[in-house]
Amino acid sequence: MKKKLLIIFGVIFVLAFTSAVAIAVSVMNAPKHPSDYHIGITYDEAVAASEKPILAVFYVDWCGYCLKFMPKFSILSKIYKDKYNFVMVNTEDPVNAKLVEDIGIGGFPTVYILDPKYDNRVLMPNLIYQDLGKFRIELDRYLRIRGLLDKASEK
Repeated sequence: MKKKLLIIFGVIFVLAFTSAVAIAVSVMNAPKHPSDYHIGITYDEAVAASEKPILAVFYVDWCGYCLKFMPKFSILSKIYKDKYNFVMVNTEDPVNAKLVEDIGIGGFPTVYILDPKYDNRVLMPNLIYQDLGKFRIELDRYLRIRGLLDKASEK
């Protein structure tokens, strides 16, 4: 009986130890800053390839909300890769200073649909972009409207 209990406790200990190690490894390998995600292309590349609208997230590396949003942005970049150009803009990078000033970024993260083809900007409210389902509805809505604009401009 003691032998069975020792075996059971041994198995439980090994399982608990390996689970703890797996959790520790995943926490150590998790992105620590939004910029660790490397999603999409640069803003200049997206503007040059203006056949698609741009989905841009303006972030700073010290922002916990920005870090929390990046997995959703990553998912969307895979779903909408053929329909949007995805851009991450670090607002603290001096290279982006003029863009950040022109857009008027006041909080983080800030998410915009930018459409150079029609000189259009759509600010996504955080109540929308925090909910992946609502966000997808808005992205699809924008694509429908853009399709109507494309058809009207062909006439």
